[in-house]
This record gives sequence, C-alpha cells and structure tokens, in this order.
Amino acid sequence: MAQAIQHTELGRPEVLTLADVPVPVPGAGDVAIRVEAAGVNPVDIKLRSGLRPSDPITEPRRVGSDGAGHVAAVGSDVDGFRVGDPVVFTGAIGAYATDVVVPAAQVFARPAGVTAAQGAALGIPVGTAYQTLRSLAVRADDTVLVHAGSGAVGQALIQLAVLQGARVIATTSDRRADRVRGLGAEPVAYGSGLVERVRALAPDGPTVVIDAAGTEEALESSLTLLADRSRIATLVQGAKGLALGIRAFKGGSPLPLTPQQEAWRLEAIPVAVALMAAGRFSVELGPSLPLAEAARAHRLVDEGADGKVVLVP
Repeated sequence: MAQAIQHTELGRPEVLTLADVPVPVPGAGDVAIRVEAAGVNPVDIKLRSGLRPSDPITEPRRVGSDGAGHVAAVGSDVDGFRVGDPVVFTGAIGAYATDVVVPAAQVFARPAGVTAAQGAALGIPVGTAYQTLRSLAVRADDTVLVHAGSGAVGQALIQLAVLQGARVIATTSDRRADRVRGLGAEPVAYGSGLVERVRALAPDGPTVVIDAAGTEEALESSLTLLADRSRIATLVQGAKGLALGIRAFKGGSPLPLTPQQEAWRLEAIPVAVALMAAGRFSVELGPSLPLAEAARAHRLVDEGADGKVVLVP
C-alpha cells in the first residue's frame, strides 16, 4: 500500500488525514513517481479551507501538486524516462503522498546537485514567476517593482528578472531585507510612505509592477506608481485586478490562463532546474516535516514561515 494525505470536508488543517491507499499504476502517457519531497503551497491551504472555490467533495480529496522523487514505473507511450530516474514534477493530483502518478509532460529530469526538497520547492512559485515575466515582456531596460519580494514567488521573480538584466525593487520587511538584497533586488520597506520610498530609488518610477502580496497597499501603490496598467499584474487579487484594468494571472481570476501562459508555466521548471544545477538560481528552504504532519505544515505556511515548507514521506 501507499500512503496519502486526504480530506473529506473543507475546514481547518485538522481535516487532513493520512490514509493507506492503493499504489497508483501509470496509464498511457503517465509516470509513476516514488515521492521524496512535496512542496506546500499557499493555494493548497486556500483549497483545503474553502477560501478558493472548488467542486463539491464527493470522495476523499488528495492535496498538493508539486514534488520530487524517483521514477517508479513508466506508462505506455512515454519516452525519456527510466525506473530510478530522479525527477521533479508539478501539476500532480495529490503530491502529499508516498507515491503519485503524473502526466509525463509535467515530469522533468532532476540533475545531480538538485535535492528532492529543492525540486519540490519549484513548481507553482517558479511557474508563476516565469510566466508572469514572459507575459509582461520584461527586458533589460525595465525597472520591476515586486510586492512581497521575500516570498517563494517573489524570490523567483527577483532572480528571473535579474537574469534578464532588469533592475528589481522589492518590498519586504526589515527582517527579510538581506535575503531580498542577496538575490539581486533593492529592498524597500512596505507600509506608510511606500510610494515615496520607491520614487526615491527610481525617480522615473517602475516600468513593470507585480503584486505577489495581495494587499490593498500593494494594489493602490501600483496604480499610483505606474500609469500603464497593461504592465501591472496581480498574482493574488485576480477578480479585483480585472476590475481595476490590470493583468491578473490566476489568484482567483475568473479568466483562465491562455494555452501560451500554461505552456510557459511548464517550461519554467526545466529552465529553473538547469539554472539551479549551474548555481544561478536558488530556493529558500524552510521547515521539513514528515508526511503525517501535513496539518502542522499548513499552519506553518499560514503563519508565514520563512522559506519553503516541505513534506517528506
């Protein structure tokens, strides 16, 4: 038997339970993976709690989409993988598990030097950051303001934008400023006076603004600092973003991503893995917990733990 985290109702972290389940068998086009680490994302918490709408629960619901491990079996019509290969995956249904089946198109080779925990931390944060920068056509002549620069998505945005040659200014707390600065951004404290502090650093203002915070301050300051609303994006306040006339990439947006945007989110994973293996991209790892402590992991993320929280089967 395999084990997986699941829940039969929406609610607090305690609805998550560890259950014995059949070992999944890959179908055509699938890869079965023995999971070594699963990344805990804020959207997992929103779905579990009901904060993010989802279909009614009619059977035990699995949790998590990002992870890393080794190939356990390969389905028919799949090329490029062998049993035992170390891999990273994203878009899984139920990554909080000892074993999972994932479409081969969402599984990527994990080179030596990239740990399972590091690979599990990529998925949603890196895919979101990469697609956002591609959608906004960020170039070397841009000055990018990132709201919430010390979060997982914010850190990915900073690094990928800097690699494009862009100048990056990122909001953060004083406590987290060194991390943001170490990634190549100029930290600026959020809170009262934010607009003035940004203008002091960039008198001509940013040319791109990305909201990964979802606060009223982030949205209001973005609109004040940049007139071109086509180069302002929110990753958190999707519905409100559309009403304001800015770009909204998921985050509760009623508009789905385009096929091109979805493709960029997948493309991001092998790009980030290669950069990480070359020492040009990093993830900040936070607490690592046993699979059975998924409820505690959700509480840690909800409380704003530093670094990526990872579950280890």
